[in-house]
Amino acid sequence: MPISDMTLATIIFVATYAVIVTEKVDRTKVAIAGALIMVLSGVIDQEVAVESIDFNTLGLLIGMMILVAIVRRTGVFDHIGFQVAKWTGGRIVPMMAMMAVVTAVASAFLDNVTTILLVVPVTIALADILGIPAKPFLITQILASNIGGAATLIGDPPNILIGSETGLTFLDFMINLGPIIILNLVLVIAIWAIRFRSMPEPAAERRAEAIASAETDRINDYPLLRKSLIVLGVTMVGFLLHGALHLEAATVALAGAAALLLVSRTDIHHIVNEVEWPTIFFFGGLFVLVGGVEHVGLLDEIAEWVVDTTGGNVTLTIIALLWLAAVLSMIVDNIPAVTTLIPLSIAVGRGLFPELADMPVEEFVLSPEMLPVWWSLALGADLGGNGTLVGASANVVGAGLSERHGERITFMEFTREGMPITLLTLIVSTIYVYLFFLL
Repeated sequence: MPISDMTLATIIFVATYAVIVTEKVDRTKVAIAGALIMVLSGVIDQEVAVESIDFNTLGLLIGMMILVAIVRRTGVFDHIGFQVAKWTGGRIVPMMAMMAVVTAVASAFLDNVTTILLVVPVTIALADILGIPAKPFLITQILASNIGGAATLIGDPPNILIGSETGLTFLDFMINLGPIIILNLVLVIAIWAIRFRSMPEPAAERRAEAIASAETDRINDYPLLRKSLIVLGVTMVGFLLHGALHLEAATVALAGAAALLLVSRTDIHHIVNEVEWPTIFFFGGLFVLVGGVEHVGLLDEIAEWVVDTTGGNVTLTIIALLWLAAVLSMIVDNIPAVTTLIPLSIAVGRGLFPELADMPVEEFVLSPEMLPVWWSLALGADLGGNGTLVGASANVVGAGLSERHGERITFMEFTREGMPITLLTLIVSTIYVYLFFLL
């Protein structure tokens, strides 16, 4: 008996994800291979595959990567890191708290992967000067980056995906998710402060050396820094107003990147080489994979099962989606989890709100009834990414940088630190969603 398209798509999808989770093969290679198999097997044709790729998300990521690559050349991030050591006197708890805050804020306005690439080398350099292990600080920064990134449209890839699909703006994310992210960050830093109190303080001479190092001006190109800050400022305003301007977030980011390339006169070949192309192609492969299972109707069937299981109760179903997003993110990374759950959530919403079934999808996704679904999905995926080492791209990047420094962060080490924080922030966020969006 010939195998059905739905069965074949499911096998390809599950097998691809299973290989990604094992980390035995580079995940970008696996995602591209899975996407090609989806097309070559006839599950979807080439046109459907191309239509499945969210070029708005890819454009936003590329634009921000180019912007940050240019700004990094000024040395401003190194300067900020060493100023933190100076302001805190090299003391453990204040330094941890300030680094966590800086990382969270930077993640909200740059994106968490880019932020980790910037702050981890600085943290390692500071730890070397102070004669303390870098690993505890690195883990807290990774976790803080995922928490802070949840506050805005561009802070974490799942938010970029949700915003691209729905049309929700930078301001929408800040207003609706900003308050709970600030609360979660305060709670988490308070817990870390209690734990870090037991760490021995650096020797006095080491602290003096770190403070002295902060006196060195690490900014090596002030003209480029001024140009970069102006362009970044205009770009941030563009993100805040992109809904009113009827521009996609990708258009704003790419315009900012193009402007800074022009005014900085930076060699484009060097900058393009600093773009994380494996991440971009990983996204592309995932979009095609999810497009395949959506095309054959698998997500509609799962959606019907979710609605049936919760009895069609709106509150229960939306909270279930929040936790489902968190669990899936811990297992397969929050990028593929949300790539899969966005169309699933739309299908679930159609089942929950049959009175809106005839509404065009672009209007349906922004209906008041659907907004709690998107905030729950974003919180579940972003915060759930802290549960395991493979839960978010920032985790993997940070762990790789730490290992190159000689301090390996194992899967279990990260899970022991990340899981309690994840459960706490998810519980607090569930209460927030219920009180402010569902009650």
